[in-house]
Amino acid sequence: MSDNARPIVQTLTPDGPEEYRTLPHNLEAEQALLGAILVNNEAAGKVQDFLLADHYFEPVHGRIYEAALRLIDRGQLATPVTMKPFFERDPALADVGGAQYLARLAGAAVTILNAEDYGRLVYDLALRRELITIGEDMVITAYDSPVESPATTQIEVSEQKLFELAERGQKDGGFKTFSRSMTDAIQVIEAAYKRDGKLSGTTTGFRAINEKIGGLHPSDLIILAGRPAMGKTALATNIGFNAALAYARNMEEGIAPKDSEGAVVGFFSLEMSADQLATRILAERSRIPSENLRRGQLTKEQFRDLTQAAQDLERLPFYIDDTPQLTISALRTRARRLKRQHNLGLVIVDYLQLLRGSGTGGRAPENRVQEVSEITRGLKGLAKELSLPVIALSQLSRGVEQREDKRPQLSDLRESGSIEQDADMVTFVFREEYYHAMKEPALGTPEHAEWQAKGESLHGLAEFIIGKQRHGPTGTIRLFFERETTRFSDLAEDNYGPEPF
Repeated sequence: MSDNARPIVQTLTPDGPEEYRTLPHNLEAEQALLGAILVNNEAAGKVQDFLLADHYFEPVHGRIYEAALRLIDRGQLATPVTMKPFFERDPALADVGGAQYLARLAGAAVTILNAEDYGRLVYDLALRRELITIGEDMVITAYDSPVESPATTQIEVSEQKLFELAERGQKDGGFKTFSRSMTDAIQVIEAAYKRDGKLSGTTTGFRAINEKIGGLHPSDLIILAGRPAMGKTALATNIGFNAALAYARNMEEGIAPKDSEGAVVGFFSLEMSADQLATRILAERSRIPSENLRRGQLTKEQFRDLTQAAQDLERLPFYIDDTPQLTISALRTRARRLKRQHNLGLVIVDYLQLLRGSGTGGRAPENRVQEVSEITRGLKGLAKELSLPVIALSQLSRGVEQREDKRPQLSDLRESGSIEQDADMVTFVFREEYYHAMKEPALGTPEHAEWQAKGESLHGLAEFIIGKQRHGPTGTIRLFFERETTRFSDLAEDNYGPEPF
């Protein structure tokens, strides 16, 4: 075997070195798998989706595997005879018998039926070797780390490496063939077809929105923006609750998680505490004004309704993190952990401007625009890395208040154009009723009667404005907003009833 195969690991004891251990490997499994490929090239198709040349412990085995795949991809046969010219003068192969080694590999072949099992074994051992490398790096870095680098940063970096290692076999990186990409697209279309052509992603719980955008799609960054008091948090909470409820009900019906219309929700609340957010959800589900809940002003019937709502909510996969001043790197670390532990399917961030960049270390940022750009890139990267939709709430600039028509526009996004650039969808919440209430004329005047009549027509009316959508049309969707319980719903006059959740 080649002298430069791989390094060995030394086991240390308090008294000094005890023994040397080689890294985990199984040369016989590598030989048997290569032999199977050389005897029957169809065996390569069983493993090439997940097994790379670098996963072989013996480097020459990796080169043989790579050369065989190259020949097969060109439509040629990969056999000991056809591959011999490529390895006749290979010095590493000379150490194990030269080109004749290829024939010996064919003699050690397993059947094509066992090829994938052997490939998985080789792959698993490669992961173990990478795990050892990560562990060694963690120890070395912890012993000799820069003063300006806190331990929490090392934990985040190490956890990211571990998550990437855990996900690597399930989600291959690099280029994908068009046929594979087309297969993935067909699966999404098929899912939409099975749901009556309305929904290909995670449900929002609003029929009007679902029909316009097709649900919340994996890898998408969705910005939900608005001025204060427009209902951003309420709408985001409603969407998160609807998604979690749909997931819970699908699980009870025996629907596989990958086929569910709902999702496990991770809500990062940087503005409100977890109990305040829970109070909002309880008010919305029990239809009791949140003000009454906070003051404890409940009738016996309302208390029973509240108790029943609380029992129903306990089973929902809805997780809240209310850590203030969270950095984008810490948020990504926590999202990865929730993905690994509970199959996270939707992330909601309330709100974007309260996140910090990874390099601020608690200090005021020197360039806020650059920091917001880092945050939006990080959120988009998180959506792609975990293959889930990310909804990030955003404040709008005060320029909205200076206009006669206060409907928000893309140019009103606060602090950075990167928000619009990085987002797959930019949406706004607008309630004209809020601004109309500020224009009350003197009581008893004709203008007051006109103002009151218009106010009645605007009562409870909210607009969900799609200002940008990469995958579909823009436009405005009208919703009903019940301010006392912070509950959004489809407008009955538009022939939409509440979602049957």
